[in-house]
Amino acid sequence: MPLHAEPRRTTQPAPARGVPPGETPPAEASATSAISYPEPELRVGWGPVPLALIMLVVALMVVGLIAMAVALMA
Repeated sequence: MPLHAEPRRTTQPAPARGVPPGETPPAEASATSAISYPEPELRVGWGPVPLALIMLVVALMVVGLIAMAVALMA
């Protein structure tokens, strides 16, 4: 197996016509190679205050549902 492709079998772009069908066009240069300012750090997880408020709301809903069930049984 030859290391180099045969020149007859390689496709070359036609002059002034661009890239032939089936070939990959050349890559574009990107204008956004780097950011101009540092990105803020992401905070992971919940803080203690939001968790306490959510637990309080859930507890109030449970108490209300239990009270409703007791009222319907009586």
